[in-house]
Amino acid sequence: MLRATLRSFLAHKGRLALSALAVVLSVAFVAGSLIFSDTVSRTFDRLFASTAADVTVEARQDLRSPVPTGAVQTVPAALRDRVLKADGVAAARADVSVRNVVVVDRRQTSIGPPNGAPTLAGSWYVTRRSPVRLTSGHAPHGAGEALLDADTAARKHVRIGDPLTVQAQPGTFRVRVVGIATFTTTNPGSARVWLDPAVAGRELLGSAARATSISVDAAPGVSDARLKRRVRAALGTSAYDLRTAGEQAKSAAADLGTFLDVIKYVMLGFAGIAVLVGVFLIVNTFSMLIAQRTRELGLLRALGADRRQVRRSVLTEALLLGVAGSTLGLAAGIGLAFGLIRLMGAFGMNLKATEMVIGWGTPVAAYAVGVGVTFVAAYLPARRAAAVSPMAALADAEVAGVGKPLRARAIAGSVVGVAGAAALAGCAAASRTAPAAALLGLGVVLTLIATVVAGPLLVRPVIRVLGGAFPALFGSVGRMSQRNALRNPRRTGATAAALMVGLALVGGMSVASASMSASFDRRIDTTLGADFTVQNANFTPFTQEVARTVAATRGVGLVVRQRLTPVAVRLPDGTRVRTAAAGYGPGLDEVAHITYARGGSAAALAAGHLAMDAGFAADHGARTGSVLPVEFPGGQRARLTVGALTDMETAEGFGTQGGVFFGLATLERYAPGGQDSALYVNAAGGTGAKELRTRLERALRPYPQVQVRDQGDYKKLVHDQIAVLLYLVYALLGLAIVIAVLGVVNTLALSVVERTREIGLLRAIGLGRRQLRRMIRLESVVIAVFGAVLGLGLGLVWGVCAQRVLALRGLTALAVPWGTVVAVVIGSAVVGIVAALLPALRASRMNVLAAIAHE
Repeated sequence: MLRATLRSFLAHKGRLALSALAVVLSVAFVAGSLIFSDTVSRTFDRLFASTAADVTVEARQDLRSPVPTGAVQTVPAALRDRVLKADGVAAARADVSVRNVVVVDRRQTSIGPPNGAPTLAGSWYVTRRSPVRLTSGHAPHGAGEALLDADTAARKHVRIGDPLTVQAQPGTFRVRVVGIATFTTTNPGSARVWLDPAVAGRELLGSAARATSISVDAAPGVSDARLKRRVRAALGTSAYDLRTAGEQAKSAAADLGTFLDVIKYVMLGFAGIAVLVGVFLIVNTFSMLIAQRTRELGLLRALGADRRQVRRSVLTEALLLGVAGSTLGLAAGIGLAFGLIRLMGAFGMNLKATEMVIGWGTPVAAYAVGVGVTFVAAYLPARRAAAVSPMAALADAEVAGVGKPLRARAIAGSVVGVAGAAALAGCAAASRTAPAAALLGLGVVLTLIATVVAGPLLVRPVIRVLGGAFPALFGSVGRMSQRNALRNPRRTGATAAALMVGLALVGGMSVASASMSASFDRRIDTTLGADFTVQNANFTPFTQEVARTVAATRGVGLVVRQRLTPVAVRLPDGTRVRTAAAGYGPGLDEVAHITYARGGSAAALAAGHLAMDAGFAADHGARTGSVLPVEFPGGQRARLTVGALTDMETAEGFGTQGGVFFGLATLERYAPGGQDSALYVNAAGGTGAKELRTRLERALRPYPQVQVRDQGDYKKLVHDQIAVLLYLVYALLGLAIVIAVLGVVNTLALSVVERTREIGLLRAIGLGRRQLRRMIRLESVVIAVFGAVLGLGLGLVWGVCAQRVLALRGLTALAVPWGTVVAVVIGSAVVGIVAALLPALRASRMNVLAAIAHE
């Protein structure tokens, strides 16, 4: 049996190659994502562990900001003297390091990295832990001198002696590059500027008496944990956060982990799609191979092989396929990780491919995915093979599944489908986001399973409609192609399912993204009343000098500043909600259209008052006049009165629950030191919008980080942000289409082999080569369009339900991108044509007599 299995596997290796490719793709994405994330994690773990001080003292951060505020938490620089008195301290220094700066060269362009990483400015210290070393020039001395990292200098063509303008929170100042520092470890991708420690605090924090942290080195023989305890005792207060080198590295790695998780989950998403679609391909391939080997299996049974041996033989073939595909996939995953590492280098994160990490878990995961998926997918065909009767050796080979009733599929599909429909209906009727999202996920899974299970039941009615015009358009060739697609509903359903999965995702996400865009468009139209909005290109805050420059521009009538801050609000029902709040300057009603349920802007922006969403307030027992304890960053606490309740469609994203806002004066009192996140600008009387825009853009040239946008620009910005998600879905679609094409090619190729005698007889009675190729192409097209119809229909239902979840967050508009739907259907027909090229060509080249004599 083992020899027979190996011979069978080698005899069909060409037919199994397409299935193996699906395994290779899925394993490659799994292995590549694990290798890349492990390499980045290991590299930065070493970086953080080698550069962190033994103990670091920082300001306590009770509220981590979900939005960038531009504020810098500081400690007194004199704290260094108190730390030095602790037993076991060898050295201590007051460090200054800020990331809320913009550095501009002489051409008035930012030298910041292109990947969105921050530009860091700080004090220059040389220690044994320094990740950089001075490679040219000299260290900065006094005001007006600075060092620049070598990567940024090379990328932006900055040389020693060149001037730079640094826009920091206290103000703008100019420096001259006097030296270049080169990273001795991995460059994390940020741009770095260093100043003389004597002036860094004054220039970057507004006071030489402030620092961002105190770095402490332990004396020989003193552990980090012991030093931390002694420093805390010397400080005598819990107002500061103390971290050992290990804790500091762990915290930095956790922040980096968020970035890595995005890449990892995206790649695992690709792997999941490849696995899911590959299952259909593998099941189909083994089912057809077994159907064509009915006589062979019957002969084995007649010669004494029992059911277990036959089943084991098929599963051994699957095991060989899985091992081969996993091995190739692991190699491809290493290549994919290498490509990602090189890609990160193009974006400024200089990782070393020679330090690639391949942990023991990576090959284990690779083979578990590849072998496991193949083994599971081949189990049902193996059981079917084991059921072949010895008497089948006396009969011609039959196609498994032809003519068998689909009653079991109908019952299972109906039960699962009803459960899925109920979950989606519950999602649409839910009034809270969390349960609605959970029901949506459950409904998506159940309806997908139901459609796959019951898909063969839909083959005959749907394909009769889709191919109904074929006889009229293509005559007998069209009629035969339609009947060929209807001949085996199980095979047609499984082949179309591969394409259906990808298109269902695209359909659902297209509706969701189009609805988000339409909702934001409506919100911008109904709420934004300013002529222009001035914002940072990546939504980070900017210095107050920008507001002063805008206000001084000729033709500007009104400027309303917006500033963000994290807060924690204690509500009357006892809940403590952490959220992001906004502070606005006077004149809010002239640049925004806000609908109030109670009160108005005057009460909302008054000193000691705040406004919040009326629905949120009602859920927590708050009303106008309620006095709420509010916590601000830095430990500041206030009791603010609810002055107004808004009644609007608020799109609440992460960190913006409750729609809380107040006056800018209130914010600056309790959370000083922040930066503006946006400016809303109206033109003065007699000044046209086009004219004012030209003046604003000219005035803001020294600030390349900010942009002037009108409503159309703002809508485009939102659409571009949403499009990023949609492009990811389209990439998943592309992968699904690749594997779906493989599936259609495999099905048609095996179908041609299966129908060799039939094709020979058709050729003998006058069917031409061109007609034969057309028949196979039409069969492929109708199968692909059938998958598209099922996928888009399912996806549209998912998209509508997803929009109901978004509506609970204020995104109430429903939009269906019909252009995308039509394009996908047309694209599916093209996919069918492409997939049929090789099988049709092979069929047309058959020798007629040899085909008739084929068994």
